[in-house]
Order: sequence, then structure tokens, then C-alpha cells
Amino acid sequence: MHPLLSKVESPSDLTGFSTAELEALAAEMRDVLCNLVSDRTAHFASNLGVVELCLALHTAFDFRRDRLIWDTGHQIYPHKLITGRYHEFSTMRVKGGLMGYPNPAESDFDLFMTGHAGCSVSTALGMKAADDLLGESDRHSVAVIGDGAFPSGIVFEAMNNAGGLKKKLLVILNDNQMSICPRVGGVADYLDRLRVNPFYMGLKTEVQKALMHVPMVGEGMEKLLWQAKESIKAGLHGGMLFEELGFRYIGPIDGHNIGQLKKYLKLVKEVNGPVLLHVMTEKGHGFKPAAEDPVFFHTPAPFVREDDCVISIKKSSTRAYTDVASDAILAAMQRDEHVVVLTAAMCQGNKLERVRDAVPDRFYDTGICESHAVAFAAGMAKSGLRPIVDIYSTFLQRSYDQLFQEVALQNLPVTLMLDRAGVVGPDGPTHHGVFDIGYLRVFPNMVVMAPGDEADLTAMLDFSLGHDSSCSIRYPKCNAETIAREVAPIELGRAEVLEWGDDGMIVCCGALLPQAVKAATKLRSEGLDVGVINARFVKPLDTHTILRAIEHAPFVLTVEEGCLMGGFGSAVLETACDAGLDTANIKRLGIPDHFVEHGERGELLADLGLDANGIAAAAREMATRCEPVKTPERRRVS
Repeated sequence: MHPLLSKVESPSDLTGFSTAELEALAAEMRDVLCNLVSDRTAHFASNLGVVELCLALHTAFDFRRDRLIWDTGHQIYPHKLITGRYHEFSTMRVKGGLMGYPNPAESDFDLFMTGHAGCSVSTALGMKAADDLLGESDRHSVAVIGDGAFPSGIVFEAMNNAGGLKKKLLVILNDNQMSICPRVGGVADYLDRLRVNPFYMGLKTEVQKALMHVPMVGEGMEKLLWQAKESIKAGLHGGMLFEELGFRYIGPIDGHNIGQLKKYLKLVKEVNGPVLLHVMTEKGHGFKPAAEDPVFFHTPAPFVREDDCVISIKKSSTRAYTDVASDAILAAMQRDEHVVVLTAAMCQGNKLERVRDAVPDRFYDTGICESHAVAFAAGMAKSGLRPIVDIYSTFLQRSYDQLFQEVALQNLPVTLMLDRAGVVGPDGPTHHGVFDIGYLRVFPNMVVMAPGDEADLTAMLDFSLGHDSSCSIRYPKCNAETIAREVAPIELGRAEVLEWGDDGMIVCCGALLPQAVKAATKLRSEGLDVGVINARFVKPLDTHTILRAIEHAPFVLTVEEGCLMGGFGSAVLETACDAGLDTANIKRLGIPDHFVEHGERGELLADLGLDANGIAAAAREMATRCEPVKTPERRRVS
């Protein structure tokens, strides 16, 4: 079915391919990408857009020795197809199979596991500096970065450094006019202007050389010539922002013309110093539905296709926690004109399109600039607004200093909505949101909450918007569930006791609560009377309820979908220790001290012992090990 691609075991096999053969190979690669998304969710439109660029790079460079970083890594699929992984490609994003991001464990052609945007220029520059120091200056270093990631602050920090070091570095700006959603901001406007301008190839240097031959007649003439040079540059409208940072700007060029790409990649290899090659691509190129709707087809639901048409899409009818959060945000904004929402290029991922359309003047997309988003929100809060910062848990880490300095230290009422908290399934270790409890609970003035179910999530947002300090709310990427009960109101630092148990207690932090309830039900059917507490708050912890459970129950099992180190269970142990209690009857379940690989969320929870069966098994083990406690005094440390 793929006569060319099936024979490519390494990029060296592309040697001697004609442009026509490379174009045929590109068509086969797109067919493989379309087949993949017929039965699973995967990054799609972004990969369709870089097929020709990938082929041109691997024919112009030898990345067995040269360096290549893809930023962001979700556009890695074509690269994987021609670096020996075609025959494994059907395992993409399946547990035990290929990762949907670069993975050095899979191939020497993958140098970094890149799942967060913006760091490619820094790492490529670092490798180039190291190669030069080690006497291997003939190695080329290439960073491919999308226009959505390009405005990230670290990109300009790296370019500033590269311009000063004058290292031989190639930055390829893959400009498809998109992030996940359409790109935003001043840099986006600037790139749009460059796209419509004629081709430009670093004419700043040529202007300077020409002016060097003009006789200088006094300071007045020197000033005149300088002004003339600047006028010529301004008239050319070509990449001056990059040239002033010390980069030779070349482009824009057609990113789907393999012949032209190869020509200019060969050219830039001969340029000493940093170069920015501006490549124009179309997200979703080669598959009409994806090109027409690149937002939906960024990571589409599985679909059935026929030729260049989509016949049917397998849509889910279930309601996810992200839907619940989005609805709650919109309702809050409609009630109170002081409530605003910010996101960092994740309008679609956070399902905020309806919010954006309904309240456009209070919706802010900062682009992939999480540090700025949090500091921006702090400024809004200082001026009297109630900002909601809606960012994935794994990406909020990028704003850690701003969470400390601009939010917590100032004790400002900023609400943090941490989508994708916990294990996120096929996206894998770069995206699992398992560190947020540990990195947030250390801050004074920060309230840390985890809803046990759908009812908790909406109530927690309402609580946060009425609270006078910063609050965080974490929720997972999964279908929302509701525990049947009379829901207790959300009160600061107050847990919800679903049922006390004589034989043990499960204290659950977050949306694993339904699994904990199922485990308790199973245990009661076996004769073990195990109760369940919905912790709700990590900070402030409900010390009264937690300590009562530790003192009176034969065992206490804490459950969290986050790291054990510094997490909710650690907070429970700290509380028990401070109260002088024996902690031998406490066991913690959570994410151990290693990175969790990719797989379906249910598979990963089962492997981690965090599904109902795993929780029940841990409770049985504790029940066997811990004798029943008759009096509270037996748990006191003398």
C-alpha cells in the first residue's frame, strides 16, 4: 500500500530520491496519518502540515550527526515515519507503543522529549555551543518552531543570546497562521505582514556593504547615510525584528515545495551565524477537511474517510469535567461583570469557545505565554477584577515564579482552573498533570482544592470567586461523574464525610472519589466496614476530620491522582506528625516517583493501583496489617 515508505528504514534511504519521488512519498505519509486517526485521537492537522518540510530537512542534513529539535513535539509523526518507525506506527499513542511526542528511548533521531512549546531554540543553541567547545563545530543545529509557540518569552531570550554568541544556528519558523486555535497577538500580526511581502534574504548585510563604498563627508553625511540605510530596510519590510536580534532572516518560502525547501536549506547551511528561515505551511495540508477546519482536526475524534472526504465522526455524547468547568465559568461571568477569564492558547482544549463568543470583551487568550497570563491576571486582580486563569496543570508549571511573586505573595484573588490534572492518557509524561498539588500547596495564601465529582467543581468555582485570596481547582481529563448524596456546601478547609467505617477509612482527594466509593462498596460486600471521606481541600486541610479518622479507624488510606512526594498524602502525614499521632496505620496511594508513560487513562490508573480494584486491594492489605483500635489513646505517641 505504501511502496516507497515501507522501504524507508532510515533517512539515508532517501538519498537519490528525485523531487517527484519525494512528493509521492509525502502522499503516502499523509495516507498513513489519515489511517491512524480513523480509530484513535491523535495530533493530525499539524503533522499534515510539515510532511514536505520533514522530508526536505532529512535530505539536506544528516541528523545521525547533525541536531534537530521539533517544537512543539506533537508535529513529530512524519519524522517518526522516516526514521525507522513506519512498521510500528499503528502503535502510536497506545500503551507500550510509540509516543505521540519525540522520545529518545525510541530513536537516536529524537534528542529531547518535547511536549511544552518554546524551548527548541534554547536547547538547539546549547547543543551547538557544546559541539563547538568539544571540537565538533561541523555539526549543524536546527530548531523547528511553530508560529504559535514563537511568541513564548523563552524564544526571545534564546534568540537574544544566540544573536550575541553569533553561533551557527538554524531556526525554522513553521508559519501556518495557527496555534491550536488561530494565533493571537502582535507577533502574529507581524508574521502576517511578512507572509504577504516579497521574498527577502537578509539584505541588511548587503545594504551595509553598499554604503561602505560611499565616501563619507562629515558627520552630517554619515547621519544622512545611516538614515538612508534605515529607510531602505524599512521599505523592504523583511524580517527586521529578527535581524536586529542578530539573525539573518530568509523568507518567506513555500513550505510545501520540496524542491524550493531543499534549495534554501542547502543555502542556509553555508551561512555563518544564526539564521531564521521563514517557512509558510498550511495546517492540515493535503487533506481538505483538515485544511478547512484545522482547529477541529488538530486532535479530532476518530473518523471514517473516503478519499478526501469525512464520512462520519465518532463523537462522544458524554460530558467531561472540562465541559462542567466551561459552563461554570460562563455562568459566573454572566452573573458578575467583574469576572474575566484568561487562557494560554487553549481556547479549544479548555472548551472556552462559547465563553469567548458570549463575553468577548472579558475573554483573553495570551498565546502560549503562561508566565505572562498569570502575571497579567495578577494585575487585573489588583485593579478590582476577579480573574480566572484556565490552563492545563502541566502548562501552569511554566508560570511558577509568577504564581509565587505576583499572585501568592501579593495575596491576590486569582482563581486557577487546572484542567487535565492527573494522568491524561495517550499524551503521556509531558502532559500528565501530576505535580500541581506539590507545587501549589507550598505557597502561603494559596487555597488548593480538588473536586470529588461534578457537583463539587461548580460549587468550588463559586466559592473561589467569593474568596479573598488565591485559589486553585484541579480536575481531570475524563468524563464527569456524580456521587449520589446530599451534597454538603463548600466551606473553607472542610472535608465531606460520605460515610464513617469501623474497619477503616479511605480519604480521597479529587475525582478518584467514585473509584473510592466503588472500592468501599466492594469491601463492605466482603464484610469490611470501610468509610469514605471526600477531602475537597488539600490546603487548608480539614485537620479535625482527618485526625479523627487517624485516631479512631484501624487504618486510613489516602488516595490522590498526583505525586505522592509532597502531595495530599504527605499533607496528611505532616498533620498527623504535628499532632503527635502514630502514622503506622496510614497508607498513601498516588503517583510514585517516576514518570508515567502513555496509555489510556483507565489502563494507567489500574497499573498505578488507583482504580477501584487497586484501592480495594490496598485497603484489604491494611486491614490485615492493622489491628482494630479501641481507644484514641492507642494512636498517641508518648
